[in-house]
Amino acid sequence: MSIKANSSLIPAGRAPDFEHVEHWVFDLDNTLYPPACDLFGRIDERMMAFIADFLGVDHAEAKRVQKDFYVEHGTTLAGLMAVHGLKPDRFLAYVHDIDVTAVDPNPALGAAIAALPGRKLIFTNGSVAHAENVVRRLGIADAFHDIHDIVTTGYAPKPRREAYERFVAASGIAPERAAMFEDIPRNLEVPHALGMKTVWVRPAGEAGPERYQRLSHEGGDAAHVHHATDDLTAFLGEILRGGLAAPE
Repeated sequence: MSIKANSSLIPAGRAPDFEHVEHWVFDLDNTLYPPACDLFGRIDERMMAFIADFLGVDHAEAKRVQKDFYVEHGTTLAGLMAVHGLKPDRFLAYVHDIDVTAVDPNPALGAAIAALPGRKLIFTNGSVAHAENVVRRLGIADAFHDIHDIVTTGYAPKPRREAYERFVAASGIAPERAAMFEDIPRNLEVPHALGMKTVWVRPAGEAGPERYQRLSHEGGDAAHVHHATDDLTAFLGEILRGGLAAPE
């Protein structure tokens, strides 16, 4: 599904480090909304219920499988597909059927994204249906031109290189004229290698599962992370005002 972008806000200038950017790529979960909303917690519960039923195991074993697959394969789904031959459609529909009212509307973020010149895209390891549900709740759906999900990548998840290559091919973006915003530093390594400007949207606090807390901070000081912020709206405002200094 294509989502139209609102182009009514035109920036006066841009930060030097982003003057070349024509394609703005945003992760969804814990990037466009804060981890404190804990949508992952709701998704985790449904994943564990699905795994317990699919594998015929108890809650404790389902939790172990889920945790191990997330770390080893990039997503729980990728692990279930690789190890157990799971067909992905019903898994995606089941685990993303959640209440998103914990997410507060954020019109200021929507206005900042809409004001960025060029195409604005969501690239998520989740599903298009989940992304649409979240951006509607945020009130920012009109800020984006399109959504690309795990189906776009042939179910290869970030941070695998083939996920990004398939996203680039499907979206038609030019990586050397793109910027990517992500909450997990390791997911920025390949975008950096492809030539994208990278921004780590650093989680505030320690909300979310323990494994997320670890992954969301490991590698934050690495060379493939060009910028970091714990306030995406304010950061985009600095880009638009031209006040953001290039990293040394």
